[in-house]
Amino acid sequence: MPLLIPDTTRATQFILANTGIHHPPHVAEIALHLADEAHDLWHKTEEELSEIGLPPPYWAFAWAGGQGVARYILDHPQAVQNKRILDFASGSGLVGIAALLSGASSVTANDIDPFARHAISLNSVLNKVSCDFSDADLIGQDVSNSFDVLLAGDVFYDKPMADRLIIWFDMLAAKGVQIIVGDPGRSYLPRHRLTELDVYSVPVTRALEDADVKRTTVWHYGETEKA
Repeated sequence: MPLLIPDTTRATQFILANTGIHHPPHVAEIALHLADEAHDLWHKTEEELSEIGLPPPYWAFAWAGGQGVARYILDHPQAVQNKRILDFASGSGLVGIAALLSGASSVTANDIDPFARHAISLNSVLNKVSCDFSDADLIGQDVSNSFDVLLAGDVFYDKPMADRLIIWFDMLAAKGVQIIVGDPGRSYLPRHRLTELDVYSVPVTRALEDADVKRTTVWHYGETEKA
């Protein structure tokens, strides 16, 4: 079945019906509409979700990498203050919201999931901030004239994605875009291109991870100075 592309009313009703307002444990300053671990929908497999026309609801969880990046920029607001931010693979909008709360001049949340736009809109209202949204596949595009900083949480989760991102991130870093990545030890993280900024122990959703707490590192990507 083709993926559903919901209108605003239906998407909002769906999100509100299947989430509650929660504060991610490592970023308690921010409130998000997140799935309850006990809700049956979030225990369905990707195949079951596909059968009913729903993409996996990545936007409904505060992933460890995103919590790490959000915590870092809340604690180090100079990384984003007065800068134009691209929150890549935004999901719930957690990282972009943290950037706005830390003084970013603008944030564009980018995610190809049709539900993410609506989740991010709800979460932005919840935190009294406003960000732009793009559902374009930006990987490979030269966005260096539009953004000063790219923030990405938990994006090196499989090899095809990692291969695409490394080429893109290399290009953007060479053009002066500061790239900050949060990662809880995924297999395809290009460590040789990274400089460690900070390390956190992040409580996570047990249903999604292999532990209750993930050691999450925030990295600066590229050869330029740390952000």
